[in-house]
Amino acid sequence: MGNTFGTLFRLTSFGESHGAGIGAVVDGCPAGLELSEADIQPQLARRRPGQSALTTARSEADAVRILSGVDSGRTLGSPIALLVENADARPSEYMDMQSAPRPSHADYTYKVKYGVVASSGGGRASARETVARVAGGAVAEKLLRVRYGVDITAWVSAVEDVQAPDLTEAGVTRRMVDETPVRCPHADSAERMIQAIERARVEGDSVGGVITCVCRNVPAGWGEPVFDKLTALLAHGMMSLPAARGVDFGSGFAAAKMRGSAHNDLFVSKAGRLGTATNRSGGIQGGISNGEPIVFRVAFKPVATIRKAQKSADYDGQTVVIERSVGRHDPCVVPRAVPVVEAMAALVLADAALMAEAYGSGG
Repeated sequence: MGNTFGTLFRLTSFGESHGAGIGAVVDGCPAGLELSEADIQPQLARRRPGQSALTTARSEADAVRILSGVDSGRTLGSPIALLVENADARPSEYMDMQSAPRPSHADYTYKVKYGVVASSGGGRASARETVARVAGGAVAEKLLRVRYGVDITAWVSAVEDVQAPDLTEAGVTRRMVDETPVRCPHADSAERMIQAIERARVEGDSVGGVITCVCRNVPAGWGEPVFDKLTALLAHGMMSLPAARGVDFGSGFAAAKMRGSAHNDLFVSKAGRLGTATNRSGGIQGGISNGEPIVFRVAFKPVATIRKAQKSADYDGQTVVIERSVGRHDPCVVPRAVPVVEAMAALVLADAALMAEAYGSGG
């Protein structure tokens, strides 16, 4: 329960942070799509730990293996099983979790719900679970790119109080995003973000941030109102990510301060189709894609694991001091979360595309 996402294009995630491995089963991918590990590995490489001083020191190659669903380089239409083995698991570093839950982690709530405390770090609540999402999302992205020409690019737009300028109209590419370790394509902002993360790391603390995502070439007509609006499905996918705290679309919360006359996207003719002069709707109106770029942002909280001592309580209610002198964590999650956001967007859009085809609408 709760480990499968999607309706027609479905991803099932399995595995724990410090177990044998992390995996995904993708069901519903059409037959005949050219697919190999080489299509999946680049995004896993962008997500993997140990990329720079800004990330956890955990050493994982995150090499993916396709176990089923592909023959002679093409999908069969059957479930695609993907596996990434854990090479640097250290469950012994988390034995203190057995007696006291870590502040703002899922240790306590998982124990209340399931009656056990995973010995493998955060278990299913760990951000390492997102390996499965990135692997499955790469399959979805290949389908979207080949069949529909959809392009998905995300980047870090804020860290702590450092805010990059709006780049949603700047034609940002993944190459531009990856030019800095913080994955912000605005050089001055990137440098200040790196400094903020470094300060937090040196102080044994963590910081949060915001990721902006733009999905281009999405045809008009995707989304199934009223409960499966494209905004609702994207929000569902993004809010299922570890540390995610909010999602907004287009003009976002700024729309609450505007008048309709200023916020409305006026229709114009664009290369033989109807389009909008502005994109404050973020490419979705009435829960359905309108053919403009889909633009949304995801806010992430500071990583819960920090090295600073914190006074808390154990499972018996006794006061304890929590201090992570061992264990590995990111001082800021957003640089490595960029491909995770792209993956969840791809999973949502691939499902929406197949739904539109099934109902004879969209595109």
